[in-house]
Amino acid sequence: MVKAALEVRVVLTPGGARFVTPLTFEAITGNRATIDVWDEQPGASRMGHLELARWGDVLVVAPASADVIARLSLGLAGDMLTSVALASRAPLIIAPAMETEMWLHPATQQHLATLTERGATLVGPARGRLASGTEGEGRMAEPTTILEHVRQVLRRASDLAGLRVVVTAGPTVEAIDPVRFIGNRSSGKMGFAIAEEARDRGAGVLLITGPTALPDPANIDVIHVESAADMREALLDAMTLPGTDTSAGSRNADRGPGDSMKQPDVIVMAAAIADFRPASPVPQKIRREQALSLELVPTSDLAEEMAQLAPAAFHVGFALESANLVEGAREKLRRKGQQLVVANLVSDEHTPFGSDTNRVTFVSAADTLELPQMSKREVARKLWDEILRLRASS
Repeated sequence: MVKAALEVRVVLTPGGARFVTPLTFEAITGNRATIDVWDEQPGASRMGHLELARWGDVLVVAPASADVIARLSLGLAGDMLTSVALASRAPLIIAPAMETEMWLHPATQQHLATLTERGATLVGPARGRLASGTEGEGRMAEPTTILEHVRQVLRRASDLAGLRVVVTAGPTVEAIDPVRFIGNRSSGKMGFAIAEEARDRGAGVLLITGPTALPDPANIDVIHVESAADMREALLDAMTLPGTDTSAGSRNADRGPGDSMKQPDVIVMAAAIADFRPASPVPQKIRREQALSLELVPTSDLAEEMAQLAPAAFHVGFALESANLVEGAREKLRRKGQQLVVANLVSDEHTPFGSDTNRVTFVSAADTLELPQMSKREVARKLWDEILRLRASS
């Protein structure tokens, strides 16, 4: 990394310092290596972990033992490394290194799944000779491989800078009476992951979400809605927001006649918006003794409407199919005027509802890209890579 002209600061765990001394890293990097949160060296700050956390553009943990992976997953802060990691908002790269049995243990795999769901990048491990002298999976990835992932993360960190993105997420609920409603099983996790990935890559993000159990993401403007009609109103409002500032958290609802207007650059319709609503919601709770008959009427096709209102934007839709996945997605792509559809196949073996993972297929006018099952954050990362590729080729 030093040879690649990156500025590097090293944080050692006490165990790591038993293998390589801090002085070695100081000589290589030109910066003091840190071990103890309570560093007693002259001039050292008592808040050094916060300064390091704010300083770095990328946090690389290499080699990452099973122990430190577990502590990072649980959010512990018992030493300098985990304290920096907990305070840092920089992208996290983890390069595991351990014996095969420890690598394959369900606890390790669960901790890694948690970290990747939060957006961490996993590099390796490779297969080869291990510390015990045996051959197997668990060897740390080569330094050149880790460096290349650092470069990719640094490129990604700003590849959406200047773009204004609107993401819809979660379900909508359509009232039957003040208590009951028609809804669906969407958890909102996929849409939230897409919004968070866009934010982390430099975009200004507006997230319009139906009712979910998820907390509002930091540094993202969030509008909460309930019904499809509420979602439509929020989307229409998003078509005419001021465009002078596209940084995260820049949304300003106070618009004057002199404001410059800018429509979104990308609209991702990840919400599971109801196709039908009760024709006449009842103003009072329906009693059990009353006969109940529902007349349903169609809601507006918001994806198609947004494509017409913002023709210069890149439009992404979602398709949930139980058969003929690609054909159904391509038909929706054509009918709604979108440039990309993320297709999910629902079956007895797989459902995306409420899960932290997803298995999707990207369908565009010319291409089809089938992804294996992965965390929803990883799907979001692949999605923005594909959006950028298609925007560049159009």
